[in-house]
Amino acid sequence: MTALGIVEEDLHESFILGSGSGGQKINKTNSCVFLKHLPSGLQVKCQESRSREMNRYLAREALCDSFEGIKRDKATAQKQAVEKARRTNRQRSRRSKQRSVAEKRQQSEKKSLRRSPGREE
Repeated sequence: MTALGIVEEDLHESFILGSGSGGQKINKTNSCVFLKHLPSGLQVKCQESRSREMNRYLAREALCDSFEGIKRDKATAQKQAVEKARRTNRQRSRRSKQRSVAEKRQQSEKKSLRRSPGREE
């Protein structure tokens, strides 16, 4: 958590009543952990175990995983933007330019052969 910059004081932790399979035990105890990181607004809810302490640990682990995913996505998006800018600013190859000019010339010849609808020749 410290490597990601998550401080324990920034977390709001509450315990809520569990739900789902598990019978009377899960429905009577507050073993479900709700964890919210206040600066980012990221929320995690964990009820994987019957133990409250294990759920606390797993909730923090899930919060760290989602934090890493967000950071990784931002870094990837930034790399892609830089790469796109590099591709758009580089010069085209001589062959690519020749091909483009040839296509334009062919298109103009095709258009020059057309006649206007009102005139008959």
